[in-house]
Amino acid sequence: GLEQVMAGELLEFQDGTVGIALNLENDNVGAVLMGTGLDILEGGPVRSTGKIAQIPVGDKFLGRVVNALAVPIDGKGDIVPDDSRLVEAMAPGIITRKSVCTGSQ
Repeated sequence: GLEQVMAGELLEFQDGTVGIALNLENDNVGAVLMGTGLDILEGGPVRSTGKIAQIPVGDKFLGRVVNALAVPIDGKGDIVPDDSRLVEAMAPGIITRKSVCTGSQ
């Protein structure tokens, strides 16, 4: 079971599809699938990975075509990331600026 699953944790289904746990309820867990999931059935086996969903990042991703898990799908080989970041992270704050007091005309 998934009694100890965390929100945002990566899940692995029997067919190898990866999912992210989102809705945690007493008797079930809702997940977003990061693949086709055509062979997944309700109540089928799934295991928690203990890892919170992260995405690799870095300049080497610029100009490349990747899928939802940042796996290259453009045929140009693997990408070595510089770092990784949480998928569910706080957005950067908005810079402080003065209030606009006069019109632009």
